[in-house]
Amino acid sequence: MYELSIARITRFTYGLGAAGALVTLALSGAPSAVGFLIGAALSLVSVRSWSRLAEALGGGADSAPKRPAAAAMLFMMLRYLVIAGAAYVSMKYLGSAPAAVLVGLLVSFAAVVLDLLFGTVLSK
Repeated sequence: MYELSIARITRFTYGLGAAGALVTLALSGAPSAVGFLIGAALSLVSVRSWSRLAEALGGGADSAPKRPAAAAMLFMMLRYLVIAGAAYVSMKYLGSAPAAVLVGLLVSFAAVVLDLLFGTVLSK
């Protein structure tokens, strides 16, 4: 069940990212659309890293808990610096609107909410 949910969240994230980029392109132009895509990509990387960490800690039904790799733990600790750096570069050098980058970062959150709604509707 968990694996199916992660796959759905990933698909929702791709779909919301593409739709959001098209809307941002139409409303604010190409630089903001690129900023939105950068935010959405970082959001996807973040949710996938949390998923991998949960799997490493024994999130699967038949998997035994194991220690996460040092590189994964380092990324989890430094990911906010990576996100801040990418957002800064997007806004400073590409001219993206800060709101576009911020909303892009929320794409995976929206995908999780959609997955929860999807699961609720299917369970009835």
